[in-house]
Amino acid sequence: MKNLFGQSMLGKGLLLVLLLVLLCLPLAQIGGLVGDRGVAQVQAERELAQTHAGHQQLAGPVLVVPYVERWTEAQLDANGKVSGRVPQSISGVHLVFPEKLDVEGALAPEERYRGIFTVLFYNWNARLTGGFAGSGPASIPRTRKDSVIEADAPMLAVGVTDPRGIQGLPTLRLAGEEARLQARVPGVSERSVLASGVHAPLAGAALQAWQRGAPIPFELKLSLLGQQRLSIVPLGEDTRARMASPWPHPSFGGDFLPAHREVTGGGFRAEWAVTSLVTPARSQMQANVTNPGSATESMQTFDVALAQPVSPYSLTHRAIHYGVLFIGLVLMAAFMFELFLRLRLHAIQYGLVGMSIALFFLLLLAGSEKVAFGIAYAAAAAGSVALLAAYFAGALRSAWRGLALGAYVGLLYAALYGLLLSEDNALLLGSLLAFAMLSVLMLATRKVDWYALTARPEGAPASA
Repeated sequence: MKNLFGQSMLGKGLLLVLLLVLLCLPLAQIGGLVGDRGVAQVQAERELAQTHAGHQQLAGPVLVVPYVERWTEAQLDANGKVSGRVPQSISGVHLVFPEKLDVEGALAPEERYRGIFTVLFYNWNARLTGGFAGSGPASIPRTRKDSVIEADAPMLAVGVTDPRGIQGLPTLRLAGEEARLQARVPGVSERSVLASGVHAPLAGAALQAWQRGAPIPFELKLSLLGQQRLSIVPLGEDTRARMASPWPHPSFGGDFLPAHREVTGGGFRAEWAVTSLVTPARSQMQANVTNPGSATESMQTFDVALAQPVSPYSLTHRAIHYGVLFIGLVLMAAFMFELFLRLRLHAIQYGLVGMSIALFFLLLLAGSEKVAFGIAYAAAAAGSVALLAAYFAGALRSAWRGLALGAYVGLLYAALYGLLLSEDNALLLGSLLAFAMLSVLMLATRKVDWYALTARPEGAPASA
């Protein structure tokens, strides 16, 4: 066994394969550490959501009309004859949705911190305009033909997921008159999306317009703080929204993508157009408000999120995926030097080289939490290249050989960085890199007499 791994180059190659497998262990440990730090980032986001505000969903404005439906039912005696009439009643909430809803606003990004972690927030300065078609008490549906509807005073309500994000006092105009908003929405289920919002009782011209079945125009201005994502429920007969932000990395989601969008290095602009013909959002809202015993129904929305362009944890995790290939290519280069120059490198020397490259990924993780990922990558790669060049200069007994292998490692680091930046083409580029390296090796050694090259003279020293 000693002769196999000490004298035979074939044995040395098998030993390097075993060493490469063993080096997967520290890479796996570093990968686990990256996952732990990613979990800590999510925890920081949750803590800031508890102390500031979380993701925001806006639903409304809508008119909320509490009412009581009354009727009488015949009471029968033992002979089946009518002996009297018993009054009956049920309470309900009727929703009136906007005929037209225009949403316009700008998202201003804000960075907040929890320890070493950065969490992205936004401040949305919004203006919502539109109007309700004529409705009035007669529009409230009855469950019985002989019943009477007694409507309470209606109110305009706006659902906001986290009202702590409302900055300052919003301004509301109804039917051309100022209206004062109040906290929460009475008369609806606590599990409703409207429960945590704000409301304004109809009064003056707005109340008179509703009573006579006339249209009611509205204008609402508010500033809303939220974390990363903003969702809007399209409750208008015709809902149109326009959003702008200086943030150049938007992520559009929800059930409807923008009809038009423009994304540049200076920010983005997006427009949505959604009608009630293509979304059940209105029926979802009505069910959500009027069925307090049912589970909260998911609302259809259109979303925009201010996404982080690069996460140091995701980039480091992707880099570790190439760790085994990276170490294998460096060990292969050192093995070729040993083979063609008839030098002797010990397995411990190969192990130290592999560990130094594994340590690069740990340095990258630690550095990227303090500075920009590109700077952390450059610093970790420069330190690794300098260390390997100095080590190879001594191990290969030549400063030029050390510099050559150092340059080779630097080229690999540059190629790896290119793979990380090209997320969409990372698999293709990584495959091409591995194929190119193998092709160079095969073409360079296609005429080599391996039997003669790996033969060792009798009495050759066991170590360099």
